Amino acid sequence: MRFINIFFSLFLLLPATIMAQSGDYAFNFLRLPYSSHAAALGGDNISVIDDDISLAMHNPALLANVSDKTLNITYMSYMLDCNVGGAAYSMQFGKRSSAAVYARYVDYGKFDGYTDDNIFTGTFSARDIDLTFTYSYLLGERWSGGVSGKLIYSNYESMHAVGLGVDLGINYFNDEKDLSLSFVCKNLGGQVKAFEEKHEIMPMDFQIGMTYGFNHAPIRLSALFYNLHRWRADDFFNADGSKDNFGEMLLKHFIIGADILIGKNFYMSLGYNYRTSREMSASGNFFDGFGIGAGLNIQKIKFCASFSKMHTTAYSLLFNLAYSL
Repeated sequence: MRFINIFFSLFLLLPATIMAQSGDYAFNFLRLPYSSHAAALGGDNISVIDDDISLAMHNPALLANVSDKTLNITYMSYMLDCNVGGAAYSMQFGKRSSAAVYARYVDYGKFDGYTDDNIFTGTFSARDIDLTFTYSYLLGERWSGGVSGKLIYSNYESMHAVGLGVDLGINYFNDEKDLSLSFVCKNLGGQVKAFEEKHEIMPMDFQIGMTYGFNHAPIRLSALFYNLHRWRADDFFNADGSKDNFGEMLLKHFIIGADILIGKNFYMSLGYNYRTSREMSASGNFFDGFGIGAGLNIQKIKFCASFSKMHTTAYSLLFNLAYSL
């Protein structure tokens, strides 16, 4: 009971802390999706209940649904020569506790270096790395909570940055109604070492998510209300340089998605993110905000893939391959 009281107290206090923050963000690669399922549902999801360790990277409370001794490998083509790879492993401890470790590597490729006088100085690389430790606990019959601690490292040419971050998540799941509700505070923390000693805040996010399945139809709907601490026009970017009115800002806080469940072992997903659509195209191309994907479960093996646009220059493919040992 003491653990539950502490967990809920943190959720009451942290949103106020987040609301007080402003400024530029460091380690923006943390916004990239871990899960192809979440990417297909519009770029992020914190409430889908599935035996999928990659979803627990979006909400640590969802780790309670993952099978013991699950290994997951992730790969994403991001932009141009930039690639993202990762691996995760989870274990259960007793009937209530689960833990996982996850490592992700973002490689931006090779670059040519020049001085201010246009003298070639050789090639250099740029990379981001995060190492995440996740713990989840069953708080009750329908409640689970989780926390993730992150060690973050960036290396661009001769510059280095180090950060520490925390995610807090909680989930309520009613199996009889197939209703899942989640609350998450993401990327709380700060920089231990900053580029050129210019300290910036983490890309924090406060989110509320819901997923609902229909008893007599193979459809599962999801909605995510995110960036709850950001309500200024300057907090958002449009490719055409325009400023948002309140209605447009409100739409930029929602992500909607749907799963079509074909039997117990296959699903197809579709999601839409209005904010992505406005950021990716100066013309506000409607289709830029869409994500699509599918997943297949064959005994102990799970394979998921998604296709979406996460950068103005290219579309991205994200793959997850998991095996329960």
